[in-house]
Amino acid sequence: MEGRVSSVGSPHSFLNAPVLFRGPVEPLVFLANFALVLQGPLTTQYLWHRFSTELGYNGTRHRENCGNQSADPLMKEVETLTSHWTLYMNVGGFLVGLFWSTLLGAWSDRVGRRPLLVLASLGLLLQAVVSIFVVQLELHVGFFVLGRALCALLGDFNGLLAAGFASVADVSSNHSRTFRMALLEACIGVAGTLASLLGGHWLRAQGYANPFWLALALLIVMALYAAFCFGETVKEPKSTRLFTLRHHRSIARLYVVPAPEKSRMHLALYSLAIFMVVTVHFGAQDILTLYELSAPLCWDSKLIGYGSAAQHLPYLTSLLGLRLLQFCLADTWVAEIGLAFNILGMVVFAFATITPLMFTGYGLLFLSLVTTPVIRAKLSKLVSESEQGALFSAVACVNSLAMLMASGIFNSIYPATLNFMKGFPFLLGAGLLFIPAILIGVLEKVNPHPEFQQFPQSP
Repeated sequence: MEGRVSSVGSPHSFLNAPVLFRGPVEPLVFLANFALVLQGPLTTQYLWHRFSTELGYNGTRHRENCGNQSADPLMKEVETLTSHWTLYMNVGGFLVGLFWSTLLGAWSDRVGRRPLLVLASLGLLLQAVVSIFVVQLELHVGFFVLGRALCALLGDFNGLLAAGFASVADVSSNHSRTFRMALLEACIGVAGTLASLLGGHWLRAQGYANPFWLALALLIVMALYAAFCFGETVKEPKSTRLFTLRHHRSIARLYVVPAPEKSRMHLALYSLAIFMVVTVHFGAQDILTLYELSAPLCWDSKLIGYGSAAQHLPYLTSLLGLRLLQFCLADTWVAEIGLAFNILGMVVFAFATITPLMFTGYGLLFLSLVTTPVIRAKLSKLVSESEQGALFSAVACVNSLAMLMASGIFNSIYPATLNFMKGFPFLLGAGLLFIPAILIGVLEKVNPHPEFQQFPQSP
């Protein structure tokens, strides 16, 4: 098939136009993350700049005095405001996306992956437009929250990832699935690395507005690719209503419908494991830019760009490490090794007071992202072909909840612990990572290969 869906006359038929060629999903994920990473640190720095201007604080403009500003009350107020507004944006996106990402993901099992990819692309595009208005017209920063909520209404990046991973599961074998999942995550990392390097230099040279315009242009290209170039991976897509509880019931059915006990136990506990990993990942990501901007590091936008690039480099190094380690180790052991390096990196961040130590922490994360593709592949093997969209929309929901928890925990603890240990949230993250490490080990010990059990197809 050329990705066509027999949905003539249906409300979503415009999303199912014939494709120009059968393109893979990886370019969509690459472009989406490039645009998001280009905007992410810039948004944090813009908030810092806006609050600094409003409060009359300019301490970080004189880096030679930065080490003496740790007790500056204005700097702490700027940090707190920036952290809290980051939390507001994430909460706004979660509250809207909790319902929509699960609905759209399960919907894609029937109508195909392409409609969800198009909707998610349009949502990201809309968010970029709102951000440009805020920066260009100096609107209230609360409009960032509005843009985030509008994006979540159309699926958000989590919806795009749900459709992306589901499409990979549609066309990959059990043997190759872990690596294919890692390859898709590597697209996220390569895009993030390039966007981070570009964003830091561009901000120094031309200010905040132009990088947002580039993000908008990339998202337009992405929406066009999703609509006209992505090759549908669902074998027999069918027209179906979007607004029906059947889609949410299909997700609940994954966890509650009677089935072999160990398989459902694995499904639930692997979901908990990925929840903990994502919570730490996004929690640390939320505060890293702020941690680096303030004393004692006091990084400028150029160093922030290098740091953000180093933060995304593990997506690529983890792919290479996964490929090599799979020759001699089972996937479970690969995941455990990744968690061990993640814990070490978090501990180093907690005590990093100089730039070389901070980059040492980034270096220790080189295998930190082998864990999530292993868990996603194991989850994918636990359900039938017709449940892949429902599964990955459930995983998207878990991701959204984890991101909300991460923002709530890390953005609240960070300003609260500035006075006695600035790096305490990273120590907390290191401790939390022991939970998925234990879960993965126990699940493998209880039943090493639950994915090879056969399950009845969902109706």
